[in-house]
Amino acid sequence: MEKRFATFVALTIFSNVAFASASLTLPRAIEILKSNNLEIKIAKLDQKIAKKDVKTASGNHYGKIDLTQNIAMSNDAGNVFGFKITSREATYRDFGLAEYQRDQAAIAQSNGNNQIDTPQEQQAVDAQNDKEYDALNNPDDRMFYQTQIEWQLPIFTGYKISSYVEIMNAMSRMKSLEKKKTINEKIYELKKSFYNMALLKSSIKNLNIILDNISKLENTTKTMIDVGYAKKVDLLEVRAKKGNVERLLMDMHLNERLLYHYLSFLLNQKVTSIVVPTNSSVPMPRINGKTIIENNVDIKRAETGLKVRRGMLNVAKAENYPMVGLSVKWQTADDDFVDSLAQAGEDGSYTIGARMTWNLYNGGIDQATIEKSKIELLKTQTQVQLARKGIGLMVAKIKTEIKSEDEKIVSLEKELALANEIYHNYEARYREKLVSMSDVIIKQSEQIQKILELQIVKNRRNERVFALEKLANGEK
Repeated sequence: MEKRFATFVALTIFSNVAFASASLTLPRAIEILKSNNLEIKIAKLDQKIAKKDVKTASGNHYGKIDLTQNIAMSNDAGNVFGFKITSREATYRDFGLAEYQRDQAAIAQSNGNNQIDTPQEQQAVDAQNDKEYDALNNPDDRMFYQTQIEWQLPIFTGYKISSYVEIMNAMSRMKSLEKKKTINEKIYELKKSFYNMALLKSSIKNLNIILDNISKLENTTKTMIDVGYAKKVDLLEVRAKKGNVERLLMDMHLNERLLYHYLSFLLNQKVTSIVVPTNSSVPMPRINGKTIIENNVDIKRAETGLKVRRGMLNVAKAENYPMVGLSVKWQTADDDFVDSLAQAGEDGSYTIGARMTWNLYNGGIDQATIEKSKIELLKTQTQVQLARKGIGLMVAKIKTEIKSEDEKIVSLEKELALANEIYHNYEARYREKLVSMSDVIIKQSEQIQKILELQIVKNRRNERVFALEKLANGEK
């Protein structure tokens, strides 16, 4: 058993190490990005929240049921009498009837009959009638347990609830589009980073070749100094140029390291090696401007915003309609909690009612709100038109820029080939003492400059292609 466990642990560690050391391809990186990127995760959570908002708005159609449990103790006359009335336990005794009858009997006994014959007897009766009886005015304290269940149901709200549901559905759609937009942006950044890395490695490779040539030139210069065909200043010029190339290589290696840090940030995991595209130039996507405009996320978001504005207009119009609601309430009460529930069927009470409210006039506020919503709807419609025209203009601009960069790349590649040939020619002529070391260094500087220019233009061209793909929702 221990051997099996040790084998399992070893295989797990080996697989993790193998996975960590494996170079990451672009398709696999896109898969990891969609599941690991923190911004995409936040966008997905926003979408889930929006879906819950739809359920919240839709739930208003069914009203609400509230359970209320009241517990109180009081010796206040009004409260105690009210408790008994609510519990259906009120009696004549609670009005002081027993005390009243006792006093009446005492008066009758003192008169010897039941008739009132003298003013003194009438005064005694009046005083007894005006007497404050303790049973009513000074009751003992009483517990009160009341259980209420109430259902409130909107019957008609001027289509306000259904309008809110439409708005929440549109907002849910908006969050879904925002998630897609976030994914497109992160894929755009990921692709750009991969191709930037390819161009960077290509430039490093070319500079290493140049550095190797400079090292050879350095050895040649040393030999020529030994035989008297070159001067020490020639060697210093070669070494200065070598130091310059080494500095450029160091900068490129630092940029390479920075790119790996950025890729690690995008994928939310450590990235130490990737498989760069074999072709450092991104192929032109086969998409037309009309398709981009129809599928563009920003345009769809603007159109969804239009649905939200229509819903807001309907909500504003709802204030002109009457609001009708139904209420059903059932309750039971007693001075003992168990008895209040046990006798609920016998002593329980109910109330059923409907209520209608209609705002007939509020100083024109509702009408002003409706007019404002109409203007905002018109504004949003104009923004949708502007978004369509803006995306169309952007597509045309990006395509023109890509075409321009392609022409620059062709021209720079020819210039680089010429610069390489000239450098090698000057290097050979230097060995024959036909040119100076300064001439060779100048030609080599031109060679390096063309390499860097070509990298910059290719980077710019790739970035424009990825921008075009992003406008087309990441589709090629």
